[in-house]
Amino acid sequence: MLIKSLVLLPVIFALTGCLENNAQRGVAGAAGGAAIAGATGGSPVTGAVIGGAAGYFCQDLNVPGCQNR
Repeated sequence: MLIKSLVLLPVIFALTGCLENNAQRGVAGAAGGAAIAGATGGSPVTGAVIGGAAGYFCQDLNVPGCQNR
């Protein structure tokens, strides 16, 4: 389960990189993480937590294209 979630982090970063602020990226990451986790047999709640954190903190992690406007 955890390995599946970690493998999906790049996908979540890609989905959240084009939004304007941390809150928008966090919400989009949570939605994307829940959807991906549910589709792969994982827990949507865990996917939402991981995806939301990835989206919210992608600017702090210096992900290219993840800048506040």
